[in-house]
This record gives sequence, C-alpha cells and structure tokens, in this order.
Amino acid sequence: MKVKTILVSQPDPKGDASPYFELTEKHKVKVDFRPFIHVEGISVKDVRAQKIDLKNFTAIILTSRNAVDHLFRIAEEMRFKMPDDMKYFCQSEAVAYYLQKYVIYRKRKIYVGTKDFPEMIKLIKKHKNEKFLLPSSDKLKPSIPIDLNNSGVNWTRADLYKTVTSDLSDLENVFYDILVFFSPSGIESLFQNFPNFKQNDTRIAAFGKTTVDAVKEAGLVCNIEAPTKETPSMTMALEKYIKEVNKK
Repeated sequence: MKVKTILVSQPDPKGDASPYFELTEKHKVKVDFRPFIHVEGISVKDVRAQKIDLKNFTAIILTSRNAVDHLFRIAEEMRFKMPDDMKYFCQSEAVAYYLQKYVIYRKRKIYVGTKDFPEMIKLIKKHKNEKFLLPSSDKLKPSIPIDLNNSGVNWTRADLYKTVTSDLSDLENVFYDILVFFSPSGIESLFQNFPNFKQNDTRIAAFGKTTVDAVKEAGLVCNIEAPTKETPSMTMALEKYIKEVNKK
C-alpha cells in the first residue's frame, strides 16, 4: 500500500528547516506530529525524599535539555544558588548550548562529550575526585548507571522529572499509513490509550534498538528501522521506504 499519511510521535519541529518538511514536499505525503509522552517535574518534597542535597555535589552530569530545565527548577525551588565553580558535564554540544539559558557559559567549567554516553565517561573519569550528580527521569537508560558504576567515580542519581503518557483519545478514529516511534515509552502510550490497537495495514517505524525491541515485544511488526548504515536518520529511512512502496 502506498504511503500518504505519517504520524510522528514527537512535538512539532521548530523552524522551517526540519527534514520532515522536505519529505512532505518531495513525496507529497502528509506528516503530522503528536507527542505520545510528555515530561512532568517531580516535586521538591519527593526529591528531598531521595535524600538529595545539592550542596553535596561538585559536578553535574547532563544528558538532555529536560535534565537541564529540571535541575535548575529544583535548585530554584530549594532556594539553592549553583556555585560558580560547579562543573557541568554535557553529553552533547546541544545540551551544553542549552545550558546557557541558566548560566553564563564563558564563566563556568563546562565539559562537552563528543558522541554518546560511553564517550563522555572517558571525560568524567579524568575528574575522579568530583562528587557527581546525575539529574534523571524516572526512566533512565539502563546502560548509563552501569557505565558510571564501572567508571569508579562517586556519583548519585536524582529523579527530577518523570515520563507521562499523553492523552490521545481524539485520535481514536484517525488512521495513518505509518506511525513513527522513538522510544519504548511511545509504544507503552499507544497501548495505554488504545488497549485494543490492531496494526492491520499500518506500518510501524522505530528508531533505536530498544524501540524496535519494544515494537516486537508488543506483538507488532516493525516495518522501518533506523538508524542503519544506509539510513542513519529516521527521515532517510522513511524516504527510502516511501520510494519503494509508492512507485509500485
């Protein structure tokens, strides 16, 4: 079956430079965006129940923009001023750049990873005398605490925000040719919203091995997988699939 409609389980991209817009123009397909999950902050009371005291740490490990936002939210609610000599270890340049929303970049000790978390561990291990705090969601990638434990550094996890299923009830009678997922939580949201969901002719696209595994564990067929060597991005994988099925 030809592809005419796609639902991406993420918020609308900002700006006009998104590759999804190019996909729309080039292949005349309709692409909608709708987050299947969203993030909510955990209360100061619940953070304190984790026995987290921000003054006990000398370095922060930041893996996402959400981690940045909720770290400074909690700090403000705890009336704690981040010391000027606090060290920030950011998983990517995008996270480090986002940190400028809260601190004066040139006046802070900021270390930036080059690729993924295992690469950042190499950077963290060079600062073994620091006391690290990892601001986290309630759903943390399992490999991260393993990597930190193996590194031998002194670190503590603090759950500051949680992943919550979005209400998708208005989509009950809306059908798309392709549903695009980026995390196992998206699959969970699909079935929490629609317990009787049947795939039928809907194609499923999944980004990342854990998401692909979640699709299969849910009894669904994963028709489009990314990243691969040939298609390192989801839009490239979608374009390849659309070219194949729409020309038939």
